[in-house]
Amino acid sequence: MSTRGTARGAALAPGPADAGAGPAAAGPGTAGTGAKTPPPRPLTITAAAVIEALEAAIVAVAAVLAGIDTIRGQSYQESSGIAITVIGLATAVLLAVVAAGLLRTRRWTRTPALLTQLFTGIVGIYLLQGGRYNWGAVTMVLALAGFAVLLAPPSTRALTVGLPQPADRHRRRPS
Repeated sequence: MSTRGTARGAALAPGPADAGAGPAAAGPGTAGTGAKTPPPRPLTITAAAVIEALEAAIVAVAAVLAGIDTIRGQSYQESSGIAITVIGLATAVLLAVVAAGLLRTRRWTRTPALLTQLFTGIVGIYLLQGGRYNWGAVTMVLALAGFAVLLAPPSTRALTVGLPQPADRHRRRPS
């Protein structure tokens, strides 16, 4: 019976990379499995996840309010009110997925999170121009804080680990 290709078989048949690596050599938190413990999540990533979750909640509330207005007949057109509500709720779900991915420090979350901050900033500008200063100010603060924590060095390191780097990245450039 062959155990090749299964997780159980891999644990039963150590390869050359496992030579001499017993439970004591495996390190803390690995319990002899040879798996590495992920580095701790930077505080800036946690802050980015919280900001993303807040933005998801704000979009969900706006979508629900648009739905209520549609039900009451206060929407410009019923079909557009329904569409805005559905799109808003779907967007809120997607933003929540990005927030959850940030909490797990997933690399794929960096671009959608940065785009969220860009669009949040654009919405904030429109709100300020429309005289909604309290909503616009909150939106702008969220967008700027989101950009700051996502572009902070600890976040950048955590969300870009393992990406291919040029071989000469540590060489001094001629002046």
